[in-house]
Amino acid sequence: MKVNHQMVLSTQFRPHNNLGAVNEEELGAAYAPAPARVLKPGSTGNVIVGCMKNEAPYIVEWIAYHRAIGVDNFLIYTNDCSDGTDAVLGRLQEMGVIQHRNNDNWKGNSPQQYALNQAMKEPVIENAEWIIHIDVDEFMNVRTGNGTLEDFFAAVPDATNVAMTWRLFGHNGVTQLRDEFVIDQFDTCAPKYCPKPHTVWGFKTMFRNIGAYAKLSCHRPNKLAQPFEDKVKWVNGSGRDMTRDAAHNGWRSSKKNVGYDLLQLNHYALRSAESFLIKRQRGRALHVDRSIGINYWIRMDWSDFRDITIKRNIPACAPNTNG
Repeated sequence: MKVNHQMVLSTQFRPHNNLGAVNEEELGAAYAPAPARVLKPGSTGNVIVGCMKNEAPYIVEWIAYHRAIGVDNFLIYTNDCSDGTDAVLGRLQEMGVIQHRNNDNWKGNSPQQYALNQAMKEPVIENAEWIIHIDVDEFMNVRTGNGTLEDFFAAVPDATNVAMTWRLFGHNGVTQLRDEFVIDQFDTCAPKYCPKPHTVWGFKTMFRNIGAYAKLSCHRPNKLAQPFEDKVKWVNGSGRDMTRDAAHNGWRSSKKNVGYDLLQLNHYALRSAESFLIKRQRGRALHVDRSIGINYWIRMDWSDFRDITIKRNIPACAPNTNG
């Protein structure tokens, strides 16, 4: 592996951070609290659909954060939880914050895909303006305007699909599970230009609910309907058109279409070392036949650079604020 690493450093695949214009190591002023969104009659607005298993410590922060940036509704599926995840989500449902569905009796190859298939039949998804499928270790980091989805959409008014490229954040030397914000504890990450390994530039998709795709999968919607061939426009996180590359397939960015200037998906796949061990015991949501071992840690534990741009959102997520 060391030899391969040295070889990569002398090729076009050499990782570096000289991409885009965002200063990621200087903390800007906190984003101003966004006013409450007013939805059109019958609309459920911007909706996240997510799948969870034993994620109790992280749920409240993740939901508070995304509510603060303009997510209006959440549809959360859980399966085989034993750590209080269902209880937390049940209480949030009673409060009207989310909708929770039990997915213990999933069928097929994975609980995640079964849940996504069921989600497409739910009114909260059918009536959404934008649909987003991300996990609880993924945070949408809007880096334009006041840091809200509304600001991002204003920058890409013609977009129907947004490839939100991962920025992998390492464990940052944190060994124990702490009662602190994930987005505050972990700020060391992969460089923006990092074509190898393939997992670094994976993306998740946010898409307008216009009926263009028949299926929602882990990373993206699939099965583009023929009448929409010339109606979809995919953009990257810098707002650049990448429709030709992504309209029909693909789940990772490439050297020619990667972009982070307006939006990136902060991916805290490991969090602390203790959290990683819990994740390893829990297993995967999609590839349930694959274990989470040391190779996963090596692929995901990036600490070469520092990005603190998301920390401008911390005041909006704290208790007793509009977050």
